[in-house]
Amino acid sequence: MGTTYNPYDNVLAVVKEAADLLGYSDSDIEAIKYPERELKVAVPVEMDDGTTHVFEGYRIQHSTSRGPAKGGIRFHPAVNLDEVKALAAWMTFKCAVVNIPYGGGKGGVVCDPSKLSEREIRAITRRFTAAIAPLIGPDQDIPAPDVGTNAAVMGWMMDTYSMLKGHCVHGVVTGKPIELGGALGRNEATGRGVMFTVKNILSKLSRPIEGATVAVQGMGNVGSVTSKLLYQEGMTIVAVSDVSGGIYKESGLNIPAILEFLGKDRRNLLKDYEEEGMSRISNEELLELPVDVLVPAALENQINGSNADAIKAKVIVEAANGPIAGEADKVLNEKGIVVVPDILSNAGGVVVSYFEWVQNIQSVSWTEDTVNEKLKGIMDSAFDAVYNIAEEKHVSLRTGAYLISVKRVVDAKKARAIWP
Repeated sequence: MGTTYNPYDNVLAVVKEAADLLGYSDSDIEAIKYPERELKVAVPVEMDDGTTHVFEGYRIQHSTSRGPAKGGIRFHPAVNLDEVKALAAWMTFKCAVVNIPYGGGKGGVVCDPSKLSEREIRAITRRFTAAIAPLIGPDQDIPAPDVGTNAAVMGWMMDTYSMLKGHCVHGVVTGKPIELGGALGRNEATGRGVMFTVKNILSKLSRPIEGATVAVQGMGNVGSVTSKLLYQEGMTIVAVSDVSGGIYKESGLNIPAILEFLGKDRRNLLKDYEEEGMSRISNEELLELPVDVLVPAALENQINGSNADAIKAKVIVEAANGPIAGEADKVLNEKGIVVVPDILSNAGGVVVSYFEWVQNIQSVSWTEDTVNEKLKGIMDSAFDAVYNIAEEKHVSLRTGAYLISVKRVVDAKKARAIWP
């Protein structure tokens, strides 16, 4: 499976489908098939044992038609060019679907943060930032945290870029520590957006929110915040998982206790967690549980041709980027499973990143309540727009989201025309 799957081809197929439905010609969408810039860098770092190791890094800008490129930095062993290209393109359409003035970018370094010391991670971050510095900046391309990176890494990126410029540049990255101009509410923003989306789709389908059963795959930032907020909304979280496997409890897991356990030490994993009445399941088994809502919040391509038939959830809300492969989408549609696509449901992070950037460049600061209220407004109106066009055109929510976003990107490109 893994060798033939190319996530970028997946993106192009969805874009082509939306463009055909919108009546665009091949020429109209030709330019957005290609990332505007692809940078590959060598990241030499002196390791703790005195040896020098050269890591591979990337920064890709898919589109800047609607504004500066925007997108995360991923530190993960599986980072590769096709993945980063796909993630950059997803960012273009994610920013367009929620109508914030950004294009799409993405970056990554091939490394395993769990095997590195903090000093080594900091050294990788600084050297990588210096290598991509010609491409990034508050008016050009604004990185953010992603898999394997966090607020601390963003603080180091901001400091490195500021040192190179000779003055403090808060707006070069988002997802920073609050002390460095980070936005209140940014850490929970993606998960909060997923929570709003789950509530929106359940209410559209006239399903009760209280007591709805939920399984969450992945307990990183997004999965853990989503679990916490859905639990607070009265939903029953029956299963969660991380890299070490999953846990299941029919009557509902004690989410606050799980989060407290995982938060004590970054090395703590679910395989070491105990709760009365729970049983251990694999990540694969979690995906196939007969729940009301399945939230894949791990990596891409988790639901694919080999397991799509076994999925029993009534609704899937994509919290990760690209967790459902193209061939699986068709199977799920035929089974009547409602899928809310990643570019809509997990856009909360980039929306609050946008709020952070706005605050930085205006030198103002908003309260957390203001941030959360503005986030809810944007997520709700984007959801309604996608849901309404999907109903009107009799297409899936994913196609609906791309009808809106592809139109915004293509129309911006056409309005600017091709230079020179």
